[in-house]
Amino acid sequence: MTDDRIHALPAVRRRLGNPVARALLRFVARDDDCGNRLANAIRYYLGPTEGLCWKCRLAGRMVGHTLHRSSDLFGVSEDDIKSGLRETVFLRGLQNVLAGIARYGVTVPQVVNAPFMVVWDFTHRCNLRCAHCYQDAQKALPHELDTDEAKHLIEELADAGVVVIAFSGGEPLMRKNFFEVAAHACRNDIYVALATNGTLITPEMAGRIRDAGIEYVEISVDGKDAESHDAVRGIPGAFDRTIVGIRNSVAEGFYTCIATTVTRANYAEVPDIYSLASDLGVNRLMCFNFIPTGRGVEMAGLDISPEERRDLMRYLMARTREGGGPEALSTAPQVASVALADEGGVPVGHFYAGEAIEGKTGLLADFIGGCGAGRLYCSIEPEGNVQPCVFMPITVGNVRDTPFLDIWHSSEVLQGLRDRSLLSGACAGCSNKYICGGCRARGWAYFGDIHAPDPGCVNNRDYWEALLEGEGAAVPVRPR
Repeated sequence: MTDDRIHALPAVRRRLGNPVARALLRFVARDDDCGNRLANAIRYYLGPTEGLCWKCRLAGRMVGHTLHRSSDLFGVSEDDIKSGLRETVFLRGLQNVLAGIARYGVTVPQVVNAPFMVVWDFTHRCNLRCAHCYQDAQKALPHELDTDEAKHLIEELADAGVVVIAFSGGEPLMRKNFFEVAAHACRNDIYVALATNGTLITPEMAGRIRDAGIEYVEISVDGKDAESHDAVRGIPGAFDRTIVGIRNSVAEGFYTCIATTVTRANYAEVPDIYSLASDLGVNRLMCFNFIPTGRGVEMAGLDISPEERRDLMRYLMARTREGGGPEALSTAPQVASVALADEGGVPVGHFYAGEAIEGKTGLLADFIGGCGAGRLYCSIEPEGNVQPCVFMPITVGNVRDTPFLDIWHSSEVLQGLRDRSLLSGACAGCSNKYICGGCRARGWAYFGDIHAPDPGCVNNRDYWEALLEGEGAAVPVRPR
């Protein structure tokens, strides 16, 4: 962490994390007869509202003071904050952060009151058989959450403050109750995203997705053409059907993303996949880290090297910086470190901030950057099991047995993932561990330890070389 960021942290803790500030935030976050006091307080901050009790009005003044001081600390204008707060997603996100500070104080990285995003693997059923599938999906599991259970869970997640639900699978469009459940999430002010293989998105299906309230559709493409894509997806003809699905998604007006899991099998094709994404008119290309879990264990030998991953991130950032086509992003947390080293800028979350990382932009990245497993997001599996990440098959509770927020706050595994002081290898002493921290799912997959070094980083190259030799690993990499 740079000197400017180190010196700024005490100011943040002094202003937002001191006992008095936290007590005031707990007062603001408490519900009463007026409903959600924090939501009412933010409404009052945006423009004094009639009919609110004195507690909500007082809370509104407190929120205004807090946001005014936060805008200065993080270098974000108060006008931008007010503009964002008129959007439901931003509003719910801020409520979540403030409730997290009230509960945990100011932490680096920041622990929020509830995950911003829950990836819900809605079913185990799938019409493809992808070589890298983290679920080993094929048939529905015997006790997947039914419609009533799913709706109750959505209400629970909404009350907790979850901002986004990303329905995945399996193939979520294969469950008959998907649209009913997705629409229920939208009615509860949750932003709903869909991750799909795209093969079922006919024009009629795209209309049903739109009617359910879904705005973001992510479709998997793992090759530049049918030969390479279908080899990974396991079903002949999948590529052509997926391309049709992408065209229908774009035509319906969704924010459409192509998702590509990058391995040695398609590494050289990424520029061609980007060109394909541009030709199809999608908004985003997201390159996923390959993680050897589920069926993917069998293809661990196709993982790319640390240098290849670094060069891939450089390529993606260059495409985004140039503009004129889809934004090109990566789920690898090392993207922040690469951006810092190469360009003096840092991706905050999945978005690239061109300002210098020194000072306030970097400070914001310290709070929200890096691997979010168990900290900013988690997964819920078809039968209700909660995991830190879809790629990290560690069950930390089940929503049928335990309230979701109880799991989120009490799980020792999740608490451990939030503490970057527990990291090992080069990750432990890295100056960028707060904006990166390595992919915790890769540490788990390769070494059976959520705090193990991520062998995908050039700073952990000795661990990568040990994997090549099959030494000390739960899943050794043996080049093919």
